[in-house]
Amino acid sequence: MARRITMETYHDKKNADNTLKLREMLKTLPQFVAGYFRSMSDQTAPLTRIAYAYDLGIFFNFLAVDVLVGTAQDSINTEQMATITSDHLEEFMEYLTYYIPARDPDTALQNAAKGKSRKLAAVRGLFKYLYKKKLIPANPAELIGFPKITEKVITTLEPNEIARLIDEAESGENLTDRQQIFHERTKLRDVAIITLLLGTGIRVSECVGLDIRDIDFEANGFRVTRKGGDEMVLYFGREVEEALGNYLDQREELDAIEGHEQALFLSLQNRRITTRQVQKMVKKYAAIITPLKKISPHKLRSTFGTQLYTETGDIYLVANVLGHADVNTTRKHYAKMDDSYRRRAANAVKLRE
Repeated sequence: MARRITMETYHDKKNADNTLKLREMLKTLPQFVAGYFRSMSDQTAPLTRIAYAYDLGIFFNFLAVDVLVGTAQDSINTEQMATITSDHLEEFMEYLTYYIPARDPDTALQNAAKGKSRKLAAVRGLFKYLYKKKLIPANPAELIGFPKITEKVITTLEPNEIARLIDEAESGENLTDRQQIFHERTKLRDVAIITLLLGTGIRVSECVGLDIRDIDFEANGFRVTRKGGDEMVLYFGREVEEALGNYLDQREELDAIEGHEQALFLSLQNRRITTRQVQKMVKKYAAIITPLKKISPHKLRSTFGTQLYTETGDIYLVANVLGHADVNTTRKHYAKMDDSYRRRAANAVKLRE
């Protein structure tokens, strides 16, 4: 007898939806690819596997069109994969620079080093799996190096810009007439979201996934599900507490539609707010107070990380709070902060008065 499964949290439902989406995507890929995805199912989240499936779809379309001519991409077999050489993979990397996707022939896509690296990671993982399972005699992907990625300077808000951003979300005085029509209904929510992002450094995906029951005002903390599915408790200060409290007073009066009753942040349609909606909301206010900076929710997260590192100098604390699995990820992003400390040291010791 089939058992009815009740999704208890937003993340459970999201993972279930992504699992079903992945199954549909796998139907368009060669049959042997399913084993590769099963092998990584315990180490990766469904959303990560969807990204890999998308990237492998691009790879197999390239093979079907430019290498294994006359073979449909979902019919490619392991015998044909054994004929793929490092030269073919180098051609694929060059192809990614500018290509027409099969799913949208009216659109041209480009990949810089970061996009190429992500797709190469998916391809290398597949070839490693095929070689490990002895389905191919060699692993040509090992011979292909990742493109060099030029790290961009982290864009963050200055302290005065932080204050102005929150003030603008609160007042809405510089919004357009059309925007101000809706502002009275959303200002408490917008201030709460922006304050939460700036005050805790959570990801926008984690923010939209929060439920009312995740917030604990006695402990001044909230439960968050991080990338990979791990749960942890993050704590917030007085300003976040006040912003959340003001919004929750209003949230209790809102009648969420079925299936969204537990969602902390609601859209104007009284359903759980989406990542895209938060991105547009942050951009709307940020464009007013700092038009030369392209501010996104991720930039608010970087602002928090920068401030926390400046105040504490503890890279491990920053990594833990931001939810980085590897502290080297944190160190790479905030390495320039270390430079500022070293520059300060150069002038700290006086050799002659």
